[in-house]
Amino acid sequence: MQAYIRAEYLKTKRTFTRKLSWIAPLLTMLLCAGLMAGSFFQSGTYNWWYMLLLPGTLTLMCAGVIQKDREKLNYRAILGLPIHLGQVWLGKIGVVTLLYLISSIILWIGSTLGGMIFTTNLSLTASAAASLLLFLTFLWQIPFCLFLVDRIGIFVTLIINLLGNVACNILFATTVFWWAAPYSIPSRLMCAVIGVLPNGLPVPEGDPLLENGVVLPGVLLTLGLFIILSILTMLPFRSREAK
Repeated sequence: MQAYIRAEYLKTKRTFTRKLSWIAPLLTMLLCAGLMAGSFFQSGTYNWWYMLLLPGTLTLMCAGVIQKDREKLNYRAILGLPIHLGQVWLGKIGVVTLLYLISSIILWIGSTLGGMIFTTNLSLTASAAASLLLFLTFLWQIPFCLFLVDRIGIFVTLIINLLGNVACNILFATTVFWWAAPYSIPSRLMCAVIGVLPNGLPVPEGDPLLENGVVLPGVLLTLGLFIILSILTMLPFRSREAK
């Protein structure tokens, strides 16, 4: 499996897809430093990341990985090779996950350093927990977006992912049905971990949204969805062997 991930990673050499792994988190922090410098830099950085920039970033990463094989030859370059197409698909999921992990680490380091420069409002533990939870709860979008980009293209996928993120956060994130929409789970967990509502405002003191009992269920739900979607999206890609 590592060989497939390495192969997919090499395909991203000198591409915008790989550069996006550090451009996106740096852009997020620069925007927050310019508009929200001070005690809200850290919480603002995380809020802008998972509400605005991360859904689009993951979609573009997935599009870049898919288009390397599909753009000119429509996968014919790999269909003739003695390889397992199911593992090729899992390799694509793996390389986007790796790029996303790099982005998450950069954002965590940058927000931590920014918290030292500005007046920090998050502890080191809370910052690390927020980064880890956002990484885990967004993983399901990788196989989902890879499949949609492969089937319907990047433009429609980008609209679906952005609208799904915004709509679900508005409708479900702060309600008892937060678990019913995977898009709303990261925002709901951030209410408890960093004390910030989806709209960027602090959660009122004593509000039930601050209870951290939602963390474990949210992580288990999204990780389970990630595994299920990885398997389900692999099956139709594997069937290309017969074409």
